[in-house]
Order: sequence, then C-alpha cells, then structure tokens
Amino acid sequence: MSAGELVLVVAAVLCSFGFAALVVVLLRVHDALGEVRRELDDLRAETTPLIRELHETTDEARATVNEARADLERFDRVLGSAEAIGDAVGGTVARTSFSSPVIKAAGFARGTSRTIARLRGAPRTPIGPVAAQAHEPRDAIEAGDQTSRQRRRRRA
Repeated sequence: MSAGELVLVVAAVLCSFGFAALVVVLLRVHDALGEVRRELDDLRAETTPLIRELHETTDEARATVNEARADLERFDRVLGSAEAIGDAVGGTVARTSFSSPVIKAAGFARGTSRTIARLRGAPRTPIGPVAAQAHEPRDAIEAGDQTSRQRRRRRA
C-alpha cells in the first residue's frame, strides 16, 4: 500500500465517523423536535379555551364600556339641563332675594333722611312722587322709580 492509498483509506474512515456522528446528531434533533411538537400541542390544548374565554370576556367588557359610555352621555345631558334650570332659577331667586332688602334699605334711607331733616328744622316736604322729585337728590329719585317699578312687577 502506497502513501496515497493510505491517505485515501484514512480520509474514508474519518468521513465515515463524521457521517455517523452527523446521523446521531440529526436523530437527537429529530427527537427534540418531536418533543417540542408534543409540548406545543399540549400548550394549544390548554390555551385555546383560555383564548376563547378571553374573547368572551373582551366582548363583555366592550359591552360594559358601551353601556357606561351611553350612561355617561345621558348623565351629561341631564347635567346640562340641570345647569340650565339652575341658571334660570338662580337669576329669579337672586332677583327675588335681593329686591326686597334693597327696597327696604331705600325706604329706611328715605325715612332716616326725613327724620334728620325734621330734627334740623328743615321745612316739611309733601309726600308723593311729584313733591319728592322736586326736593330729593337724583339718587333718591332713581331709587323711588325702581321701587315703583318693582311694585308694578309684583302686582302683574
């Protein structure tokens, strides 16, 4: 046997060992892939009901969110109506609550000014709107006009 033939035999033996090792590795990879497939099938069997339940829960959650959104929109409309009513009533209540004290304060101021005028000895002024306009300052006249307007409103 020559050196070339010896190298050829050694190379063939080494290739055979390499091929055998490759076959063993491929068989182990094949077994591992089989186990991975079985685990994947088990995982699918366990998760499929969970995913279906999740979809059902998600649908229920969406329905609940839509109901809550509708309730919120209704509440918003009711709140807007209540604000409008509150604004309308608030103006009426404010007018009613403040008009009476203002009228009383104007009457008290008028009575006080007459009393002071009498105590000082000023000439007595006749009672009535025409006489009052002739002898009162402009602010008192406007207060008298407001008072008569308010009396007319109450009568109407």
